[in-house]
Amino acid sequence: MDNESILEERKEQVVLLTLNRPDVMNSFNFGMLRALKEHMESLHFDPQVRVIIITGAGDRAFCAGADLKERATYTDQQVREFIHTIRNLFSFIESVNKPVIAAVNGIALGGGTELALACDIRIASETASMGLTETRLAIIPGAGGTQRLPRLVGRGKAKELIFTGRRVDAREALEIGLVNKVSPPGALLDECMSMAEMICETGPIAVQQAKYAINQGIETDIHTGLAIESNAYWITIPTEDRLEALAAFREKRKPVFKGR
Repeated sequence: MDNESILEERKEQVVLLTLNRPDVMNSFNFGMLRALKEHMESLHFDPQVRVIIITGAGDRAFCAGADLKERATYTDQQVREFIHTIRNLFSFIESVNKPVIAAVNGIALGGGTELALACDIRIASETASMGLTETRLAIIPGAGGTQRLPRLVGRGKAKELIFTGRRVDAREALEIGLVNKVSPPGALLDECMSMAEMICETGPIAVQQAKYAINQGIETDIHTGLAIESNAYWITIPTEDRLEALAAFREKRKPVFKGR
């Protein structure tokens, strides 16, 4: 595993992953993509981890997208491989079995915004700016942006942003629903950690099933979505955690969930 381009820090049940190429505004190359994939796959199967936070090193950029200097050296076939790699990685991040929070600490362009879109929750610094700027390079978003952005902010606004390649600041990102919250720069990680700690107070299996039901159900008609929700609910019924929640309520104490 590349231990330089992705840094991992643990605080109890929360893991902070930092994109660590600040000299190139944390832009993606093959090495970083493969390292992030290894970290995410490992965390997916780690029962001690409840929440993952992703941020960028330094205070300038979350991720400026693809490393264009490196991209300029690629053959057409290598570009295809890069797009295949980043698209599959972001789809995995979207479907990983625990909540993922994007701490957007600065510029997030192209693939940087697409990474944030693949996360479950986005909290941005007041200094952040975001945008799918690919059309200004005569290409289109290739890591899910044309699909995830309209599902989040609506078709018309997504077309406006993608067609123009325009950036939005943190205030506008909040107004259009691109991010959940905006935070002062110095408080961003604390804000993300506070939300992660709230999630850690809930039932692990319940959160997993809720994420699955939302992600799968939103792609279907409501009747199919309700069936997906029903099946996800059934999984929570025989769990020890559900019985623990009822006992804790009865005994007027906080529940101790074990993910069983």
